[in-house]
Amino acid sequence: MEKMENQKPAIQDEYADDFAWCYGCGRLNEEGHKFRTTVEGEKTVTVYTPERKHTAIPGFVYGGVIASLIDCHGTGSAAITLHQKNGGTIGDGSTPPRFVTASLSVDFMKPTPQDVPLKAVGTVHEIHPKKFRVETEVYADEELCAKGEVIAVVMPASFGG
Repeated sequence: MEKMENQKPAIQDEYADDFAWCYGCGRLNEEGHKFRTTVEGEKTVTVYTPERKHTAIPGFVYGGVIASLIDCHGTGSAAITLHQKNGGTIGDGSTPPRFVTASLSVDFMKPTPQDVPLKAVGTVHEIHPKKFRVETEVYADEELCAKGEVIAVVMPASFGG
């Protein structure tokens, strides 16, 4: 059964098929998480409920899933920001830019409980026209469980496509 956490249109829905295979956010990756990043006001949001197989110890989510959520939320947030800067909107039929991660840092604030939807909330800062810093906070219910930062850069042409 495919989970669709955010029902609003997401930036990952718009990625070209050649670039929609990411294990974290690729809509075409059958085995992946299929994270979906949307916009809520001035913030970006990804909601995801980890599965039982994402257990670190009983009752708590494996940190690698949280890092993956922050990673893909960061690149998706950068894509949304540049797409909007270029005059596009999610769902307008235009292809947004695709970003890759230049760096990722994660701070775990407290153990993340299982069986609770996680909400990643991002704030985007432009560093350069093709480079963005995205600060993300991950909440379980209303509890801040992790913080992270992604430096996202426009995907190089050498990636093909």
